[in-house]
Order: sequence, then C-alpha cells, then structure tokens
Amino acid sequence: MKKSHPIRRVVLATAATVSGIVLLLSLKPSSDPTAAAAGAAPQQTAGVQESPQGGSSQQTGSQTVTGDVVKTQYGPVQVQLTLSGGKITKAEAVQAPKGGTSDQKTALAVPKLNQEALAAQSADIDAVSGATYTSGGYKQSLQSALDKAKAAGNSASSGSSGSGSAGSGSSGSGSSGSSSSGSSSAQAKTVTGDVAQTQYGPVQVRITVSGGRISKAEAVQAPSGGTSDQKTALAIPKLNQEAVAAGSADIDAVSGATYTSGGYKQSLQSALDKAGG
Repeated sequence: MKKSHPIRRVVLATAATVSGIVLLLSLKPSSDPTAAAAGAAPQQTAGVQESPQGGSSQQTGSQTVTGDVVKTQYGPVQVQLTLSGGKITKAEAVQAPKGGTSDQKTALAVPKLNQEALAAQSADIDAVSGATYTSGGYKQSLQSALDKAKAAGNSASSGSSGSGSAGSGSSGSGSSGSSSSGSSSAQAKTVTGDVAQTQYGPVQVRITVSGGRISKAEAVQAPSGGTSDQKTALAIPKLNQEAVAAGSADIDAVSGATYTSGGYKQSLQSALDKAGG
C-alpha cells in the first residue's frame, strides 16, 4: 500500500501540468491577432473620412444680360441671358406675346428658342414654325443681349490689359478712338435692312458687319403659313450662307422660293447700304 502513493502523486502532477498548459494555450490567442485586426480597421476608416471634400468652384465670372425689348406684331419680346466663361449657360424670355392664341404659340415656341440659343451659342437660330414673329423678335433681342455682353467683356479686357494707351477709361458702349489695337473686332455692328414686301409675305434681313465684311446674316422676317413654312425653312439658311460667302447682295435665288429670295436680296442690299458698304 505504501508504494502506491508516489504513483498517484505523479499522475496528479501530470494532470495538473497538462490542464495548466491547456489553459495557457486557450488564453493567449485572444489577446493578439483579433485585437490587432480590430485595432487596425478603425484607423483606416478614420483616415478616409478626414479627406477634404470642398473644392474652389470657379463660377465667379457669370453675368446676366438682358437684351432690348423688341416690338412684334403680337407683342413685345425680350430675352435674358446668363453667361459664364463667355458661354451662354441659360436663356429665357422675360417678355413674350400673350393673350388669345399667342399663349399657346409662346408656350410652344419659347422653350425651343431657349434650347436653340444654348446649342448655337449665338443668335443664328431657326425660327419656330407657326411663331415667325415671336422667333424674329426673340432672335433680335438675343443678339442685342450678346452684343451687350461682348461690349462688357471688351471694356473689362481693355481695362486690364494696358497695351500702349494708358488710362483709356472707356465705359461700355462708346468706341473711344484708340485706332491702334483690334479696331476691326471692336467695330462690329449689326444692321437691319428694310422690310421687303413679297407676294407671300414680308422679308427682312439683319446682318453683322465686321472689318467691312458680312460676318453673319439672318432673316428676322420671312413668309409663313401653309407651304411658305416649308419653303422658308429650306431657302433662308441657304440665302444666309450665300450672303456671308458673297459679302454682297449678288446671290443666287433658291429654286422654288423665287419671291422669298428676291425679297431677301432687296432687304440685304438695304442693310448693306445702311452699313456703308
């Protein structure tokens, strides 16, 4: 009986040692890799959230210009433009014909004219079928708004770039006689010819002359209604192109639109006479 006690002690000691090792192994991993992974994730998230979001928006150079009021047969038309960086970013009619059938025509025509002004970035836009007078007034007011914006841009640039003539305090529209720099672009002028009455309706041409040459031509009035709408839509763009290419009223008539072509040439010639060339 006495020899059995040491063996029991060895067995108990071994069991205690094994259980201790098991406890140590089970406790050690919980404090290392999991904590490290959990501690790394929040730091990365915080780093992403700290990245700055605000950038400096450079839309400080936008300007709003309102064109002249143009009287039409059905009421006044006036266009207002918003420009940024020299480009039209918004066009709207602050006045347009209203009352009776004009309400419906204005509702159909003005949104299209606004879109065309944005797309063309000029007053060289097509008239909306069925709203010829409104379209003509819109284009005329749009051109005056563009002229005002250009004049304001020219005065701002001439004030900042002191090329030669110091202290040329020209305010806006007047052409102050500095005939040395860029007078041809600054001297661009828009002239509207007389109304030419034709068998199918009035025709009136407006031109922009720069440096003694026609840089732009458009019909602010043209025959409308019935088959005239289709003929006008085909003829006027060709006549405009020919006027710019020829630089005179010596242009060919468009086949199928003889009367419109004749009225166009007549009004174009009167515009050239008014422009002095």
